Amino acid sequence: MEKTPVLRILAPVLLADCNQQKAIILLGARQVGKSTLLKQVFGDTARSTLWLDAENADVPPLFENITHTRLQQLMGNYKVVIIDEAQKIPHIGSVLKLMVDYMPAVQVIATGSSAFDLRNTTNEPLTGRKWEHYLFPFSFAELVKNSNLLEENRQLHHRLVFGSYPEIVTANDQLEKRLRTLVDRYLYKDILLWSGLKKPEKIIDLLKALAYQVGHEVSYNELGNRIGLKNDTVEHYIQILEQTFIIFKLTSYSTNQRKELRKGKKIYFIDNGLRNALIGDYRMAEIRQDIGALFENYMVSELWKKNSYEGSFGRFYFWRTADQQEIDVVVEKNGTLHAFEIKWNEKAKARLSKTFSNTYPNHSFSIITPKNMADFLL
Repeated sequence: MEKTPVLRILAPVLLADCNQQKAIILLGARQVGKSTLLKQVFGDTARSTLWLDAENADVPPLFENITHTRLQQLMGNYKVVIIDEAQKIPHIGSVLKLMVDYMPAVQVIATGSSAFDLRNTTNEPLTGRKWEHYLFPFSFAELVKNSNLLEENRQLHHRLVFGSYPEIVTANDQLEKRLRTLVDRYLYKDILLWSGLKKPEKIIDLLKALAYQVGHEVSYNELGNRIGLKNDTVEHYIQILEQTFIIFKLTSYSTNQRKELRKGKKIYFIDNGLRNALIGDYRMAEIRQDIGALFENYMVSELWKKNSYEGSFGRFYFWRTADQQEIDVVVEKNGTLHAFEIKWNEKAKARLSKTFSNTYPNHSFSIITPKNMADFLL
């Protein structure tokens, strides 16, 4: 029995973006609910909406050597045109540009589970012609609105292990099987079928290696030595994983102060369930030795989602010095640095480095624990 659908934060945002003579680009990993969201938002206008799924083999050829005259014939009298998995269409940037420029009365919406062609439209940039949004697995705020704060706090241990993908949240059984299927059938699909990827098994090895290093600084050289890849190949593969919305990267914050690390990197997974499925570990959170890493990954990803949904434009970093002073997360926003220490153990002590506070006086500092996490996520 399926549970009630969760209302998405982006629903009213997408409606507000309509009828402004701009394309709406909705990006996110497979199975995070992009199509479901659009059906909910535009369900009342079904008769005036044209839905094109670019994963159907007969859809991409429609746009070969397309002209604005042919586009107008293809779109007819539809008021909304949704192109699902639009990255499958060659030169999609050119197509969207033509639609925006020559069909101002039509609201075009493109979704994609890969950002390569939808964001990086270098030949035909959509500068000034698009609104861009990211959809993630359900956020803490969305789940609280769907139930209540007390219930979602009670679900924390479950979220740390199984994550917040829509299918996982709405299902009542077979969660391990569902996660495994999600990884095998959907998430690897964009990676393993990526054109020009010569050693797909290596990118899977890389994912597993990253899963064990959540919360720790990573070295491309060490990763490469472990799985048998060159540094530049590791960097390229990590870029693919970022562009397909499986992981995201934090670089070290530095203003070239003495002892500050300037080239460090920490990598987190968009979803805890995905991370645990990669290493096949579904043990209860209470008995796990990696509980601290699980909570850190969960909190950083939730802060990342919140920042994106609110359009805050905060830039995420971590901070560390050569003598091992560190801060888990630093968010730079409007000239202020917001420093966060993330602690699973509510009794654990955490103090802000005097080096950091003296160097960057315009800052705030917070310790996030399971007890107060809602204060930072709602």
